[in-house]
Amino acid sequence: MASSARAVSTDGRRRWLVGLSLAGVVFTAVVVLVGAWTRLVDAGLGCPDWPGCYGALVVPDAERALAHSPGVPLESTKAWVEMVHRYLASTLGLLVIALVLLGARWRREVGYPWAISLALLAVILLQGAFGAFTVTLKLWPQVVTLHLLGGLTVLVLFLWLHLRLRRFSSGAAAPFPRRRLTPLWGLVMLLLVGQLALGGWTSSNYAGIACQGFPTCNGQWWPAMDWSEGFHLTQTVGPNYLHSQLHAEARSAIQVGHRLGALALGLSLLLLGMRHLRASGMRPWLALLGGAYGVQVVIGIANVLAWLPLWLALLHTAGAVLLVVAMTLALWHWRWSTVPTAVEPSGAGETATKEELAHV
Repeated sequence: MASSARAVSTDGRRRWLVGLSLAGVVFTAVVVLVGAWTRLVDAGLGCPDWPGCYGALVVPDAERALAHSPGVPLESTKAWVEMVHRYLASTLGLLVIALVLLGARWRREVGYPWAISLALLAVILLQGAFGAFTVTLKLWPQVVTLHLLGGLTVLVLFLWLHLRLRRFSSGAAAPFPRRRLTPLWGLVMLLLVGQLALGGWTSSNYAGIACQGFPTCNGQWWPAMDWSEGFHLTQTVGPNYLHSQLHAEARSAIQVGHRLGALALGLSLLLLGMRHLRASGMRPWLALLGGAYGVQVVIGIANVLAWLPLWLALLHTAGAVLLVVAMTLALWHWRWSTVPTAVEPSGAGETATKEELAHV
């Protein structure tokens, strides 16, 4: 009876881990979107200090804010937007810590994703540092872009952890044949990370509508652009990057670079689909990935044509989240789907296996 009770308790804890990791996926997406909204409504410097707001853990009144920072007038709405984002990010950090503590008892068991749990903890701590630097370095584009990439990395790690925990809790965590990652998969992932970075760079430098019209830019296929200034990564810090400090030709270069990156990513996804669409179990996931890319392109074009309304700009960030999730799921099913190995007496099974491995 005692053994049975312990087994029930263990199963319950494993289900808790699976559930918490899924909640982490959803919650991370929410935090990323709230962070995007904070930037879009110019609330990134709503509080001039960190981690508090004018020296308080909640937004203070105007008198206390003036006493704390005489040169930075309080804008209560923006300050609350910024603090809500910080509260949510802190809650996400606590969720990661809970997952690590709950999973520590299985850290030495075969198949338990302990390394992923620790990686997630390390990245979430790094994200906290980037959040602080975003404020103290006055929205320096390099830090803002890295902060976005860090948030999406947390999302990927949460999703991968959830998928691994599902396998572990179901008892299917034993080693089994895995498909190799081909160079094409590596190219797609590299281009996706690059495009996400370009998106963050475009946003943090306020280059979203640097080009009027699509597919041309300001009525030209190749307008006047300052690439060296637009992608000057060693620019000095400060005094304040709200609304950017770049001139029009530098912003145009950033916008065109983002468009070219989207084109390169689209071509690589097309090649990936053509190469692996007939691989076992991959059709729906590659279709999801291609669909997410298509939706994101449509939203991006709409943002340019509609002059970047807030709700559509936020939807573009949601599209990036969807694209990252779709890429992670496609990669998971390519990497971890079981490759058939059974051999039928007639030899048909062996033939099927060779055909399957031909896609690896």
